Amino acid sequence: MKKILLTTTGLIALGMAPAMAADLAARPYTKAPAAAIAINTWTGFYIGAMGGYAQENSDGISGGFAGGTLGYNWQAGNLVLGVEADAAWADVGATVGNPALFAVETRIRDMGTVRGRIGYAFDQVLVYGTGGYAWADNRLTLSALGVSVSDSKIHSGWTLGAGVEVMFAPKWSVKAEYLYRSFESQNYFTAAVPGGLASGTLNLNSVQVGVNYHF
Repeated sequence: MKKILLTTTGLIALGMAPAMAADLAARPYTKAPAAAIAINTWTGFYIGAMGGYAQENSDGISGGFAGGTLGYNWQAGNLVLGVEADAAWADVGATVGNPALFAVETRIRDMGTVRGRIGYAFDQVLVYGTGGYAWADNRLTLSALGVSVSDSKIHSGWTLGAGVEVMFAPKWSVKAEYLYRSFESQNYFTAAVPGGLASGTLNLNSVQVGVNYHF
């Protein structure tokens, strides 16, 4: 009886094998779906460090600066809106004349901005325009025959520019941007000179790079 059952089972298996092979051959091969790629979001607070170089073309004023950044982004689809503030120590200035005889030096020692940002995100890459308020702490020094006097003023103004920011690791990004800064004139030495000495409008072209940590 066992031999009959084994023989019958073997014959059935042999009969089914060609049909199963044909069925497998007829079925199309379907590749397993790829794992979903995580899409970065720019929404949230961030803090960072930045530095760069600024130059005023007409008066030869130039120099470097370095400081910190604080901001917040809000993303809807590919659109990114944000606000950002930065402040930097600076050494941006120029000297005209000979300090041993007579010279005038202007030097920005600190400066910063408070700006809005609007951009378009290509996943990890954000391209944006920016603009808002700018300020600079400037010191004007007059030197004659080895004697010098100084006066400092805060110049207010506006800034406009554009930049690119790249998320290179979770929570970390690097950026590069250009800013045009225009500061209003201020009157110096008003206590000694009636009406003071007008500095004139100060316009700076600046480029800066930075790194941000996103919360």
